[in-house]
Amino acid sequence: MCTHTPRCPTATSPDREAAHTIASYPEQGWSLLCNGLLLFEDTGELLPDGRIIAPHRPLAAAAV
Repeated sequence: MCTHTPRCPTATSPDREAAHTIASYPEQGWSLLCNGLLLFEDTGELLPDGRIIAPHRPLAAAAV
């Protein structure tokens, strides 16, 4: 799907979230990246092959 130069990371690359956004629906909480990755507002991901990546937000810092 990606036509950028240099090419964006593939959907299976560790840096897959660095690909360009080609469609964004913030009211629905998701974006489509040019590598076919669906990126959700809660940081969950859906890979083009149907695999799910669980949300991976950083944990809140402990209160002092």
